[in-house]
Amino acid sequence: MRILAFFALLTICFFQKVEKSLAGNDLRKVIVSHTDEKGILQLYRMNEDGTNSHQITHSKNGCRMPSCSPDGKKLAYVEQVDHQLALRISDLDGKNIKTLVKDGMNLMPSWVPDSVHLVWMKVQPKPGKDNAQNSQIHLANSTTGESRRLFTDEEQLKFSNSMPVVSPKGDKVAFVSNRSGDMRIWVSNFNGSEAKLISRPKLEYHEKIKAPIEQKVPAWSPDGKWIAHWEGVEMIHMSKFTGTHNPKRDQMISSTFHVWVVSNDGKSRRKFGKGDDPTWSPDGFVTRAFPDPKRGGPKIIVDTGSGDKELPIVPRKRNWGRFTWLP
Repeated sequence: MRILAFFALLTICFFQKVEKSLAGNDLRKVIVSHTDEKGILQLYRMNEDGTNSHQITHSKNGCRMPSCSPDGKKLAYVEQVDHQLALRISDLDGKNIKTLVKDGMNLMPSWVPDSVHLVWMKVQPKPGKDNAQNSQIHLANSTTGESRRLFTDEEQLKFSNSMPVVSPKGDKVAFVSNRSGDMRIWVSNFNGSEAKLISRPKLEYHEKIKAPIEQKVPAWSPDGKWIAHWEGVEMIHMSKFTGTHNPKRDQMISSTFHVWVVSNDGKSRRKFGKGDDPTWSPDGFVTRAFPDPKRGGPKIIVDTGSGDKELPIVPRKRNWGRFTWLP
């Protein structure tokens, strides 16, 4: 009787676990920027499989680049207002919106581990140039609204610095800089001192495309041991930016887009897979995205340790503006 009762209990536990999984309770949560029915970028909160999606912004011009605070309580994002890109903060449901920075072109907000401060890039746009080539990194207190340039190191201030992400311990910053010529991934102390080129590409220049190999979008792993980033020929060399129609060259450029992972000391580096916009899931797996003509939009995949899994978090035939994992 005891044996039968034991197996009966196992059976009940099994079906309860299956039921819980089917209900979505085991699914990780994300906040995604994708276009609504009118083609405007909005923020949506959903499960990683795209289910249970709820629109949390209703912007007239578009919201993008969401970033969730490490404590899981606040959301930072960029909203287009007239000809400016304002930096906003809200609760995870989109309520209690606060404008942290109104003026200028503010991009790529990222939280400091204390869940109080934010870093981001402020751009001075120049026609025909990549935004990262004329940018500086700023730091703001989300509670008081006080802000300043992040780096105080004089050597750093001579160059363009962009796309900042702070290490999980809060002592280091990974960012993109042109201090070595082309845009590369650098790591420095929080004040910008002791900057080090962390990921050296095998090729500096693509001879067939006639354009430099660049690096963008660094992302720290949750344990702080690794940094994922994009590497390839920048999109500004494609037809829609140059004005010269050359689909064969465009295809060649897109084929260079890959995500790489490098150790925080720069000693180990490997190509992770094709794509762009890398992030890390809270449990330490890399995600990346790339255009998918069949979907009519981006295909976003996450490493599972045993292979890739698609994250259908952007509806078909919709544009997108990045996503963030909830802790």
